[in-house]
Amino acid sequence: MHSIKDVLQPIENAKGLPSHLYVDNSASEDERERVFFNSWSALSMGKDVPDAGSVMPVDFLGMPLLVVRNKAGAIKVFQNVCRHRGMRLINEPGKLKGPITCPYHAWAYDLDGALKATPHVGGANIHHHDNIDPAEMGLLEVRSHVWHDVVFINVNENAPPFEVEHRELLERWKEFEKPFFHGGADSGFTLTLNSNWKLAIDNYCESYHLPFVHPDLNSYSRLEDHYNIVGKSGFAGQGTLVYNPSLSDDGRAFPNFEGLDQKWDTAAEYVALFPNLLLGVHRDHVFNIIIEPQGHDTTVEHIELYYSSEDCLKDDYKDMRVKNAELWHTVFEEDIGVVEGMYEGRKAIGYDGGKFSPVMEEPTYKFHYWVAERMLSNEAAE
Repeated sequence: MHSIKDVLQPIENAKGLPSHLYVDNSASEDERERVFFNSWSALSMGKDVPDAGSVMPVDFLGMPLLVVRNKAGAIKVFQNVCRHRGMRLINEPGKLKGPITCPYHAWAYDLDGALKATPHVGGANIHHHDNIDPAEMGLLEVRSHVWHDVVFINVNENAPPFEVEHRELLERWKEFEKPFFHGGADSGFTLTLNSNWKLAIDNYCESYHLPFVHPDLNSYSRLEDHYNIVGKSGFAGQGTLVYNPSLSDDGRAFPNFEGLDQKWDTAAEYVALFPNLLLGVHRDHVFNIIIEPQGHDTTVEHIELYYSSEDCLKDDYKDMRVKNAELWHTVFEEDIGVVEGMYEGRKAIGYDGGKFSPVMEEPTYKFHYWVAERMLSNEAAE
């Protein structure tokens, strides 16, 4: 019988992950702990909490969380639950005018999670009690880190520091460590796929499918213009040598990021940062895609586009922003059929995980290997 261990072979002999990891809900429950909670997982975007006092509730694999920007401008993540009776604190994103206040008994917390008010806790108009120590009853903070405007969390607090864990990718893309600017309402969209989340990662990692799924894209960014990216740590993907967008009939172009090496004049790179983030970098814009599993059979892709300069946010560039978003929407929408088709195929009893092309699919193999290692290492530790 096909086993997870069959993935941990050299690519020439390896099989893909077993089908039960895609079609069984019990497998999703295992992944929640072993893959997502033990890793630096992508939760949300920093742009969603733009100002001090901004809050964003996020359901993360069934766990209620709250993303907050404090008065110092730092982003923190808390469990979205009052320490008193377990009431959910915030239901809608927005900007608070005061503290984080529980709608049940009005216990209140500051933006750093400290408990500041317990009204009537000692009786009518008595707001303190010796049995309740505010210093011990702050909000439960979740370990977090912000990079590339993505808010990452490590729920189990057992991963190496983010800068250590992902040093290789941070070094590879160090030229993009500079401010970039979200394009606004016309530069973000979501797609819902009736498929397992891992298949969206699979598809993104490789360029092998370009001629068959993206014929228009392949007409100017051909299969032979692409190269594999396989990190030693937890990322993989592909790049192109012929990035040359045409978004305006009058020859206008977005300003480029300053200080880039000349290779980026024509190159662009697309990587999956495991487990659930897809990234793209270009000389003039970047994008982030958070892959949100909703059970084993539904995946939501949250796509956001950012630009090199605040000038790009002006009305002069609106038509180009819209066209750029439409271009990427078309590309990602074209992938839905194959990602959903692979999910349906995993229901076939005889499918044994398939075979990897050692030339074209090393990045996808890297992802399978990464997931398999985590599923097995945690299994061994229990």
